[in-house]
Amino acid sequence: MRLVLLTMGVLLFTACGYKPSSHYIKHIFADSVYVEVAVDAIEPENAPFIKDEMNRLVYTRFKGRVASKEQASSAIYVNYRGTSYTPLAYEDGYVTRYRANIRVNFKMKTKEGVISKRIASIVEADIQASSLTSSTLRTEAIRVGLAKALDEFIAYISVHGMMAEKKKNAEGKNTH
Repeated sequence: MRLVLLTMGVLLFTACGYKPSSHYIKHIFADSVYVEVAVDAIEPENAPFIKDEMNRLVYTRFKGRVASKEQASSAIYVNYRGTSYTPLAYEDGYVTRYRANIRVNFKMKTKEGVISKRIASIVEADIQASSLTSSTLRTEAIRVGLAKALDEFIAYISVHGMMAEKKKNAEGKNTH
């Protein structure tokens, strides 16, 4: 049964012309990418997380490699602009649920030029009575929000890559 479902899934994706995001991203970024992360001074503990996540995305989604600034053909600058919190629910006068609004700016130097994108992601989370637990949950909410922002960034770049591919194909057809 699993084999049948797998076969059907493969046929579905190949029949409709599905291409992974890494295919489209190749039209924007070169194989080597420099990644620089600037972090809000209030929450510097998130810098290693963002840097590691961005490097992982370069390897897994871009199918590229992270390189030094001097050796890289493309660059991604990530600027974490902080998080604001909005209370959503109260119990006995204490906040029990909140919304974290995470702001991230991206600047990309690519084969196509410079592309900038501001992304705000939202994460809703519960708060526990313990301040230690609340601090851990707060950090986790920020990291979930940052991961969502990075995924949105990848989707944004994929769309740019798809448009670049279509433009390149249209230009190729016009020359024949």
